[in-house]
Amino acid sequence: MTKNACLGLLVGNRAFFPDELAREGYAGMTQRLEDLGCDLVVLRPEESKFGCVETWEEAKRCGALFKANADRLDGVLVTLPNFGDERAVADTLKLSGLDVPVLVHAWPDDPAKMSLEFRRDSFCGKMSVCNNLAQYGIPYSLTRLHTMDPVSEAFASEVQWFAAVCRIVKGLRTCRVGALGARPAPFNTVRYSEKLLQESGITVETMDLSEALGRIDGMADDDAKVVQRIQQFVDYVPTQGVPKQALTRMAKLAL
Repeated sequence: MTKNACLGLLVGNRAFFPDELAREGYAGMTQRLEDLGCDLVVLRPEESKFGCVETWEEAKRCGALFKANADRLDGVLVTLPNFGDERAVADTLKLSGLDVPVLVHAWPDDPAKMSLEFRRDSFCGKMSVCNNLAQYGIPYSLTRLHTMDPVSEAFASEVQWFAAVCRIVKGLRTCRVGALGARPAPFNTVRYSEKLLQESGITVETMDLSEALGRIDGMADDDAKVVQRIQQFVDYVPTQGVPKQALTRMAKLAL
């Protein structure tokens, strides 16, 4: 299960390749993602050819749909049941204005079915899509295998991983991090830039160590919350030989 991640689904298509592959790919992928617990934002079959994206008009339509649901979307999954149209994929994401994780997936070919009637060529289509995304400045992630069968357990693991990526990105973009005390002068290894963090939506709130120590000095050692936190330490790790005063201070700092 993917904890109800809401994904935009973009199904690529290219007219030179068999339409039936696109039709089956749309139906198969929507069903698979729903079975894995995903909420989907995707064009309906009547809104474009099979619900896929191939033309500029379809890209505008899908981009508008994603934009209208921007507050719901955690990420976008691009799937290629055939080669797909790389410009249409990139245009859709650009027009949507989304700034969410993107996963690019390609369907595998059956070596026994490489005639014009059955050949997908998603392997090469994926490279073209990724090349265009890079040109458009759109970051993306890849599945561990270049092509993957959506019904496989390996693909299910990929979707779970991607849903976790989406949750982390969404959480960090509104994250507030506390920085307690100044960095010791010799410890260059822990330097960081608050400005770079802020560009990613991560705000750093600083507090002088003396202020924190002043606050904990005002807390009673037998305060119920302090006693409870000490017990959590004792239950979690061996504390034999650790001075009680040190445990008490750590408990207060944790609060």
